[in-house]
Amino acid sequence: MHHALETVLILLAAAVAVVTLCRRAQLPAMLGYLLVGIAIGPHALGLIASPGEAEGLAEYGVVFLMFSLGLEFSLPKLLAMRATVFGLGSAQVGSAMAVVLLGALACGLPWQAGVALGGVLAMSSTAIVTRLLAERVEVNASHGQSAIGVLLFQDLAVVPLLIILPVLGQAGGDLWLALGWAAIKIAVVLGALLYFGPRLLRPLFHLVAKGRSGELFVLNVLLVTLGIAWATALAGLSLALGAFLAGMLIAETEYRHQVEEDIRPFRDLLLGLFFITVGMRLDLAAVWRELFAVLLVFLFLVVGKTLLVGGLTRAFGRSAGTAVRTALALGQGGEFGFVLLTLAAGSGVLPDTAEQVALAAILLSMLAAPFMIQQSDAIVRRFIASDWMLQAMRLTQLAARTMATSDHVILCGYGRSGQALARVLQQEEIAIYALDLDPERVKEAAAAGEQVSFGDATRREVLMSAGLARARALIVTYDHTPSALKILHVVREVRPDLPVIVRTWDDSDIERLRQAGADEVVAEIMEGSLMLASHAMMLLGIPLNRVLRHIRDAREERYSLFRGFFRGATDDSLEEQLQPRLHSVQLDAGAAAIGLRMDQLELADDGGVTVKSLRRGGRRLDEPQADEVLAAGDVVVLLGAPALIAKAERRLLKGE
Repeated sequence: MHHALETVLILLAAAVAVVTLCRRAQLPAMLGYLLVGIAIGPHALGLIASPGEAEGLAEYGVVFLMFSLGLEFSLPKLLAMRATVFGLGSAQVGSAMAVVLLGALACGLPWQAGVALGGVLAMSSTAIVTRLLAERVEVNASHGQSAIGVLLFQDLAVVPLLIILPVLGQAGGDLWLALGWAAIKIAVVLGALLYFGPRLLRPLFHLVAKGRSGELFVLNVLLVTLGIAWATALAGLSLALGAFLAGMLIAETEYRHQVEEDIRPFRDLLLGLFFITVGMRLDLAAVWRELFAVLLVFLFLVVGKTLLVGGLTRAFGRSAGTAVRTALALGQGGEFGFVLLTLAAGSGVLPDTAEQVALAAILLSMLAAPFMIQQSDAIVRRFIASDWMLQAMRLTQLAARTMATSDHVILCGYGRSGQALARVLQQEEIAIYALDLDPERVKEAAAAGEQVSFGDATRREVLMSAGLARARALIVTYDHTPSALKILHVVREVRPDLPVIVRTWDDSDIERLRQAGADEVVAEIMEGSLMLASHAMMLLGIPLNRVLRHIRDAREERYSLFRGFFRGATDDSLEEQLQPRLHSVQLDAGAAAIGLRMDQLELADDGGVTVKSLRRGGRRLDEPQADEVLAAGDVVVLLGAPALIAKAERRLLKGE
């Protein structure tokens, strides 16, 4: 008992440490789990004498991983991407398995081991690829869609491999009989589950949901998941296969998203333990003895597999640039490879040496994956001249479309928020030009006559082609802080005086974005709470004028730009001319205010003009201190009546 508790404590302490470090280093926790497993395992520090001590718990990590895969199974999504998923995806998995099988036979391994290794090495890391593509805002790009389609087929291919690999461990003449018997069993189990599952699960979940107990709901999810996994295990199939089928059945109910949230803590914890046990299986001494073989398999993953995926992607009609980017994204091993490797080794299909070689090579390839994806643009530009020419042509077309446009607003992102904002601005006769990375959306919107083009707004040349030098303002309409920071960096280098507004989800990144140069950051949670408050006050009988005052005061306190506005060409009415407004003044070399402190400007003498903010390079100082000294290149944002703003500007520039 004490020994088992000691093992659990070591695993939990290692999990806490690795997740903390990986979060800070912005690395996938999976890689950290693997490295910790290597360190505490029997072949290194020996804190845990055998992987078997933790494998009982870790097996349930695989169960919940497959359950999550079943939850994400979407037939409409597969049909929408069928050409990529079943065409390019099946070609990639089939050809990779064939190449590995031939290589294994050449090395003297039996064909069963070759098939197992082929399935293991054909997989790529869904976790790493999707995270990096999302960070680079490339999920909707052509190569992003190709990579996601291939990953979807790889995930599906795991299911038959889970059935085949244990059977391959059986000897000689009974093999084909065992495969046939396994096929019959899976057909019977699938038929029974697909027929009875929906008829039983939906009423069961309805009954449990009526209890309005989160604890009861989670218990029911665990009961269904582990119960179906147990049933498939009784039929001679794997627990993981049963968990996948359970996820598929629940995905067809309206409780899918709630189940996904409730199961996530169990999945992440147990899956972490699984990856730790995988790391514990790695024998560094054996890896050193077979270093040449490890390097060969590693080169197959990062070079051979990359070339294979690139050639297949090109054969399926993608451009050369898309083919290379897709190949670089998929040139590594994956987490499902570890699942299959563990199963193959446990079934006796793979010898220990082959397991160690494959395990080490996959781990090395996953460590190299972020570098390969981050450098994909540079590699494409270096070797694919046609891709550079295609991008140059697109930029030229974009520049030609915006050549006659000036004093416009650039919208980065044309999703729901961007389109709603565009309609409001167009009603005020303000010109807009939008950039978006979803080719279907751009195609549909452009066909309807909207001012939108395909382009990555984080790139300087795209923003310049969209008329950044002539723009009136820039608005980031989607919630993605890393992308917004890149856009702000470009804008503040090229147009330090340009007003920029950024959308975000909550207030966690507001200061980062403001420090990077955002004039205002709009948090969706803030606006949602204001709308809730306004409706609540109205329903409670509070007069409309008081409700509006509360909303206005809250926004003025939260958003500095609500205390004034930037003047436009259409602001010509008498009322608009009398309203306080904001105005940006850039201090070029020779401006009279350079070298003066803020308290020496005496702008209050001009009738109450105040300095709302000071922009210096990429930084913004709101209501700067009195002893702040002005320098060349600073942008001073003034607030005051229009006539007085003009006098204050002359004082700053000419000293009048």
